[in-house]
Amino acid sequence: MKIALLKALFFVFFLVFSCSNVLVIEAQDYEFEKPDKAPTVPKEQNSCNGIFLTYTFLTREKEYPHVKNATAQSWAFKSIATILNAGIEDLKAWKMFIGFQHEEILVSASGAVNMNGDDFPAKVGNGTFLSGYPQSDLKTSIETAGDLTQIQVEIELMGTQFGVKPPGIPMPKTIRLENNGYKCPVPIRKGKGSTMFTCCVKNPKFKANVTKTKFLPRQNGDLSLIYDVLQAYEGNYLAQVTIDNNSPLGRLDHWNLTWEWMRGEFINTMRGAYTHWKDASECIYGPPGTYYKDLDFSTAMNCQRKPIISDLPSEKAKDEKVGNIPFCCRNGTILPAIMDESKARSIFQLQVYKVPPDMNRTALNPPQKWKIDGVLNPQYKCGAPIRVAPTEFPDPSGLQARSLAIASWQVVCNITKPTIKSSRCCVSFSAFYNDSVIPCNTCACGCPDADRCNPNAQPLLLPSQALLVPFANRQEKALAWAKLKGKGTPKTPLPCADNCGVSINWHINSDYRKGWSARVTLFNWQDSYFEDWFAAVQMKKAFLGYENVYSFNGTLLPQINNTIFFQGLQGLTFLMGETNGTNPLRDPRVPGKQQSVVSFTKKQTPGINIAKGDGFPSKLFFNGEECSLPTAIPIAAAQRSHINILPIAVLTIVTFVLMMDHFH
Repeated sequence: MKIALLKALFFVFFLVFSCSNVLVIEAQDYEFEKPDKAPTVPKEQNSCNGIFLTYTFLTREKEYPHVKNATAQSWAFKSIATILNAGIEDLKAWKMFIGFQHEEILVSASGAVNMNGDDFPAKVGNGTFLSGYPQSDLKTSIETAGDLTQIQVEIELMGTQFGVKPPGIPMPKTIRLENNGYKCPVPIRKGKGSTMFTCCVKNPKFKANVTKTKFLPRQNGDLSLIYDVLQAYEGNYLAQVTIDNNSPLGRLDHWNLTWEWMRGEFINTMRGAYTHWKDASECIYGPPGTYYKDLDFSTAMNCQRKPIISDLPSEKAKDEKVGNIPFCCRNGTILPAIMDESKARSIFQLQVYKVPPDMNRTALNPPQKWKIDGVLNPQYKCGAPIRVAPTEFPDPSGLQARSLAIASWQVVCNITKPTIKSSRCCVSFSAFYNDSVIPCNTCACGCPDADRCNPNAQPLLLPSQALLVPFANRQEKALAWAKLKGKGTPKTPLPCADNCGVSINWHINSDYRKGWSARVTLFNWQDSYFEDWFAAVQMKKAFLGYENVYSFNGTLLPQINNTIFFQGLQGLTFLMGETNGTNPLRDPRVPGKQQSVVSFTKKQTPGINIAKGDGFPSKLFFNGEECSLPTAIPIAAAQRSHINILPIAVLTIVTFVLMMDHFH
């Protein structure tokens, strides 16, 4: 009897437990997808004689909030990318592009870093470049006896994607290897579309730099940064950073350099530069505080994982404690070599302290995720540090000998084209044959506050005198000009400002049989001034006709897409900032201004038509930054006439016939 009772109780308990499990499972609403099986190796991998790349979608799970609009629903996804060296040459400093296309936000990527320097989570909906860390080099199977840990890297990816609901698979557009000298065919998709792969092989047309060292050759780029380890001790080392400007249109003013320490390092002292933030708490409460128990962290230069580093002002150039090294202390100005070769380089030094387990003097790891920017300069995109042959230096003894750095890494940064509404300078167009000025584009340099204006409207035409008036004071003139020209009252809200600190007006000044001229005017709407400014214009059809510039120095740069380079004459190298008007209580502020006339001849450019737009630049740069150009050009009176001649001719003939009939 007791045994029967125990069996009955056990059965009831089992039933309740089973039902509770069922209820828990039914309460979930995540639509979690599990892969049918682990990713299999494509058979094409065995026939690849190069670098084999794969991307495999694993799982996805619906995220909160749950919405009815499928395109707005977010999904957490997991995927894995692999890079296998199946060739006969080592792959050094691998770089991979994954062409995400579904508004992806990447949350993590194990074994890799985001090459644009952004922290995770990072928006990668237009694709992203990944580089290897800590395993940046892949050896060959031949020299490792097929050891997968040395010839292959797996990148586990986690993130969010939008708009692709099951059974659709959110795959990238493409994957490819970004290392120089390789070409990758279009990836093949298999496994019900959840896997894509490609075999990248050496490009026979690529001519690599011949090097006899085990390191990669130094690369060319607009900006080259070298991280040299000069002295190494147990627990710390002395490093030197050299920034070289290799672009004739590149430039930096008040540069800020950032990177990320990946191994817990901190900066104890610096010469030639300084960090913006000093806070010892990250050292005291972090791994450095545990290891360096007797170190006074209050004197440490910086304990941040991502320090912001800037050049010292010129008055610190001879300071024995923080300055007194070559090419330092110029207040963050790096000029193109065409202006001053001695100012195309900047150098600073730092003493780096390490933490366990990297206390050995040979355990040297450069920082990752480098970024550099200036006040109004080109926008640079930097790659990952690559190990290069040690830098050679003149021997400090003064003898004809050379000394080598202990280790050297190079970071290459290239100028990127500003996206729409993200420039930092803008251009307006005008001409003697049209009394209206086409101003800078609406929100050319962004629209931080677009609640009271229309960020997508076309800018209003202006009278020429309005160019000297700040945007806040132009509205009345623009409305009056629209009414005068028969445009009526524009719709509200009115277009937003361009929000640019610098604007440039290109005015067609004259047009005659043998030549023509233009007037270029620079306006500085900021309080600060620009020292050693320069501007550059690219002229598609008029370049060969360039004759002279009268208030600037002009240099022809035919090797850079037919560019004319302008800079201030001696004593006129300052573009002053905005100042108060004659009567500050009544008059608007006045911008800093520089102006010159540029003359052209038509002898070398037969057929050029100034009235149809051949006299306007195709690109215009200020201090290396590509400025936003108007989307239209001024039209001559003859071009504005769209009257149909045929009805007028018919009317004239009919009138003539009626008049003749009347006289008869």
